[in-house]
Amino acid sequence: MDSRQRYQILFNTINQYNSGEKGITRIAYSNDEQTCTHNFIHLCSTENLSIRLDECGNVIARREGKIPGLPPVMIGSHLDTVYQGGKYDGVVGVTAALEVIRRLNEKEIETDHPIEIISFACEESSRFGVSTVGSKAMAGMIDKEKYRNLTDRDGVTMERAFTLCALDFDVVDEASRVDEDIKAFFELHVEQGPILINDDLKIGIVTGIAAPARYAIKVEGTASHSGTTPMSMRKDAFLGASEIALQLEEKAKEEKEHGTVATVGVVDIEAGAMNVVPGTVDMKVDIRSTSVESRQRVVNALYEMVSQIESKRNLHITIEEISGEEPVLLSEEINQTLEEICREKQLPYTFMPSGAGHDAMNMTRLCPTALIFIPSVDGLSHHPDEYTELDDIMNGIDVLEEAIIRFASSDHPIEGLVEA
Repeated sequence: MDSRQRYQILFNTINQYNSGEKGITRIAYSNDEQTCTHNFIHLCSTENLSIRLDECGNVIARREGKIPGLPPVMIGSHLDTVYQGGKYDGVVGVTAALEVIRRLNEKEIETDHPIEIISFACEESSRFGVSTVGSKAMAGMIDKEKYRNLTDRDGVTMERAFTLCALDFDVVDEASRVDEDIKAFFELHVEQGPILINDDLKIGIVTGIAAPARYAIKVEGTASHSGTTPMSMRKDAFLGASEIALQLEEKAKEEKEHGTVATVGVVDIEAGAMNVVPGTVDMKVDIRSTSVESRQRVVNALYEMVSQIESKRNLHITIEEISGEEPVLLSEEINQTLEEICREKQLPYTFMPSGAGHDAMNMTRLCPTALIFIPSVDGLSHHPDEYTELDDIMNGIDVLEEAIIRFASSDHPIEGLVEA
């Protein structure tokens, strides 16, 4: 069986774990996600990797190196999805990492440095409104008390979700690896946008990652009968929420030159009914940019508009910051090597920023980090029709394999790291 066939079987095996009827639904810390994770552990064990599950639920599968004491080179991404998502987001990176290990084993290539596959827990924000939880924990960035009581759409807290997965939330911060030496981290990911596919490019070498600021907004008015409450006497929470969404859109458009975007992705009307004026609305807002200054202008505008709408409509509106992360730059040194590899393999490439957040952005706190994009057909992602050609995935794996071979060699040092 060649690498292409083997990879397709692996990819299909992972995507059989799905609780939805449309697209792929494999939500963080759910039964389907946990079953998928444990099957992935089994697949790693067949390649003679040593495996552990850390305190946050991250899978760490390690292939030892020839020289004791050298720091690991890591490859990783995530297996969880959004609700009704696609087959490729996250999964490509984790399965590609395992295929790289299979190729090295098949070719009997021993590397000087150990190699670790990381399958990060809870990368998506779909369940608890906060993203990249596993890599945050690994990077020592977990805000334990802030995250503990975050709830999903069914009212289950993050702490309770941990318990149901036989994890102890009280020790989640022990997943931190900030005191360890790590040589480099690589993540292969579908672009989730149209640039590569539209320009007929095969590889995107990511220079930086925009980071989201996320807010939970509660708009409280008065629930009342839709037939007996005059329009002039209503305290309609939904109309207040609508004004926030529309004004937020306009403020984000004013920051177009910085690539800043704002999204109201969740709007829940409490006890909503056709014949009831909405009394309480919960909103989730995502604002992101590669420019901290631009993003902050939109955030400031959000607070200002909330104050104005609250007064204008006689509502009570509260805002809680769920997360506020900083945009990051990725390793120029590794990116130069990735460029060399693309040229050698005659793969058309470009340097580009990422508008979406990834686990790679947190790993920059631990080591030099690289993010490699491959094309997304029609730019679709977080969607049942998300698709990437198998040939494009194999191109990405080829680049990733060569990069890992080079950086897992003691003959290829990274600035700031001393080889044994």
